[in-house]
Amino acid sequence: MRPTARLLTGTALTVVALGAFAAPTAYANGNENDGPHTLEIYPSTASPGTTVTVNTLACGKNGHGVGDANSVGAGEFQLSPSTHKEVVVGQFTLPQHARPGTHWIAVACDNGRTARGELTVKHREPSGHVKTGVGGSIGPDTAQVTAGAAVLAAAAVGGVWLMRRRASGAQGH
Repeated sequence: MRPTARLLTGTALTVVALGAFAAPTAYANGNENDGPHTLEIYPSTASPGTTVTVNTLACGKNGHGVGDANSVGAGEFQLSPSTHKEVVVGQFTLPQHARPGTHWIAVACDNGRTARGELTVKHREPSGHVKTGVGGSIGPDTAQVTAGAAVLAAAAVGGVWLMRRRASGAQGH
């Protein structure tokens, strides 16, 4: 991205952040176009590796924009017109290193308008086999189970034999 575009994007996103405080005033005055617009995010709660789709009406018909997902480590992404009237859409993939919590995703449109929305990142549940270095959780090894059962059986037989021997020896004295 060119330095001028970065500067404009950074400025626009700063305006988005500060605009949240001015939004109630803009709406109270009946001028909705001055405040930040809503950025719809789907899914609004996602795990790392998920593709996230965003859309907004802020950019207008045939509009374009640049999205900022740096808060989750996904960088910038492009928004383009969709098949729905006046809606622009863009996507990014939530990186594996994204921190859990609620993050703001922002968009700066070519027409100067901005939009933002919240994305909640949740921990990915562990899956697969546990690798502890001791044994495994894959399943029983039948040879080891058989050997263990044989050792236990031998110990049980030996224990019974010793107890009977002692019991019979105690009666003879």
